[in-house]
Order: sequence, then C-alpha cells, then structure tokens
Amino acid sequence: MPSQTLVSTTLDILDAEPHHMAAVQAIYSHYVQHDLCSFEEEVPTAEQMQARRAEVLRRGLPYLVALKDGEVVGYAYASPYRARSAYRHTVEDSIYVAEGLHGHGIGKALLRAVIARCTDGGFTQMVTVVGNSANAGSQRLHESLCFETVGVLRNVGFKFGQWVDTVLMQRALR
Repeated sequence: MPSQTLVSTTLDILDAEPHHMAAVQAIYSHYVQHDLCSFEEEVPTAEQMQARRAEVLRRGLPYLVALKDGEVVGYAYASPYRARSAYRHTVEDSIYVAEGLHGHGIGKALLRAVIARCTDGGFTQMVTVVGNSANAGSQRLHESLCFETVGVLRNVGFKFGQWVDTVLMQRALR
C-alpha cells in the first residue's frame, strides 16, 4: 500500500463501536499477512474481531479507535496480561496503525488514551509484548511513554519461515 499523507490536524480517539470493526479488521489483516509484529498467521474475520472487542469490553478494559476525518486510522486496546488471578492488576496493550500512516502521532495518542483509561480503572502495571525485536518503531513509541525493556524472549515465534523474538516492556500506572 502506498504511503498516505494526513491532511487534517484533528485526530479523534473514541471508544470502538461495532461499526468500526470492519476497518479495524482491515488494518489488522495487513499485519497478519505481511508483518512480524503480530504472531497470528491467519487473518481473523470481522466477526472474530467483534467477539474480541466484546471480550475486552466485558472485562471493563478499553478498546479504542483513532479517527482522522471520520476514517479509522488506528486502534488500540488493553487486555489481561495473564489469566491467573494474581495478575489481575496488570494489563497488556496492543496498538495498530494503518499501513502508511506511521509517524503521525496516531500510535502515541492511542497509547496515551489506553494508559489513562487503565490507570483510571485501577490497574497498576502495563506490559507490552513487542512482536519482533527488530520492531524499533514500537519500542521507541513505548519508551516515549515511560515503558522500559525488561527482557527479550528469543526465537519464541515462527512466522514467514523464520524464528522471531519478542521484547517485553513494562511501565507502572500508579
């Protein structure tokens, strides 16, 4: 997809609604099919993405979209870090920006909003698992909002015929 230029200066961060999910699915499908930041190998359907959103909301966590001139240009959400009850105060963030629109502050605006919502929700720690240790953009974004690298898991994923690392990053919310 060719690089796009943002003309408007207004970016709206809103709660994702069911009618946004086809656009969310389209954004995510690019990363599943062409990138190592997602370890998913088959593109989920719009219905599956709706179900994922519903589960995030059921848990009282944020699922947000970024709109530029009414178009979904990114999305982010928080999910439980792990299922066991001792992890209940820790969440994990996920952020995806439409291909060609990186570097316009969309990811940062989304991550700031997710952090604020999770802090207000009483969570104490946020973790991110950056798919692909070569994903410097995601690492820089998280570092810019006070995440620290706490570890690298080597060769834990296998996608596109290659072994892939993940980078674990963390920040306190309180």
